[in-house]
Amino acid sequence: MGSSPFLNDVRSSIRLRGMSLRTEKTYLYWIKNFIHFHNRQHPSVLGPDHVMAYLGYLAAHRQVAINTQKVALNSLAYLYNVYLQQPLGDLDFKFASRPRRLPEVLSTSEVAAILGQMAGRDKLIFSLLFGAGLRITECLRLRVKDFDFTKSALTVRDGKGAKDRVTILSPTLRPAIEFEINNALTIQQSDNQQGVGPSMPGVLGKKYPSAYRQPAWMFIFPSSSLCRHPITGSICRHHLHDSVPRKALRQAVIESELSHKRITCHTFRHSFATELLRNGQDIRTVQELLGHFDVKTTQIYTHVLGQHFAGTTSPLDFIAETR
Repeated sequence: MGSSPFLNDVRSSIRLRGMSLRTEKTYLYWIKNFIHFHNRQHPSVLGPDHVMAYLGYLAAHRQVAINTQKVALNSLAYLYNVYLQQPLGDLDFKFASRPRRLPEVLSTSEVAAILGQMAGRDKLIFSLLFGAGLRITECLRLRVKDFDFTKSALTVRDGKGAKDRVTILSPTLRPAIEFEINNALTIQQSDNQQGVGPSMPGVLGKKYPSAYRQPAWMFIFPSSSLCRHPITGSICRHHLHDSVPRKALRQAVIESELSHKRITCHTFRHSFATELLRNGQDIRTVQELLGHFDVKTTQIYTHVLGQHFAGTTSPLDFIAETR
């Protein structure tokens, strides 16, 4: 099904509009799933009622989160409104929500315990997740040009929602980062001798065909092997696959005796936000550092702290102070 002429044509349509590879994969996944749900009928013979039935199934039976329902709807909206030119119109659909679960967070001592079981590249990756509030994919996509040691700043490019943002970079990580950069540039020089280099974003590879030779474009966490670019088909070196740090994290969690907690790569980003709020940083700044579109998303971390806004104390404490 994934290689059907129809889905290949939808893929070509998405690429013509310059959408990211991640968006392409996401849209195709939900479109394919939608077709399977309706017994492989061609979408052109289906319509708004079928879309509503599918979204209802996701909410009631698969119990997916609201954001996942919205992503599925966006995928189908592209399919009908853009590709098929069969507008869905206004769907009378209410997203079903699951009870909100507060994210698991780590204390600074727990983060230190986990990092203490790591070394080298793995330790740097998780130090960046916690120290800069990165998502794992954002971290692994970092290139040499994204680091500004003078300003202690880190630029996250094409993050969630295709947005760029600038976040904080701890000066303590500079030696480890420079070590990884030097290793990465050595790999790049070797690749360049074979006429290859790091995979380039979007159409930059075609626009600047020799850009892969510039150190600025090298991933600081490169993959151990070359691959074929999924869009251009050219041989290149991509960044490290996220399965590598995830495996390292699982082992470090066991060794630090924290297996009773549900700890993922994203837990370090949650912990970054919580610690900033705990230490009095204003929520708008935290929102900007995390790259959240809506401050309501950021506000969930104030609930993790057990207070509506960081720094708020119970009125009972004031009574205790006057006694």
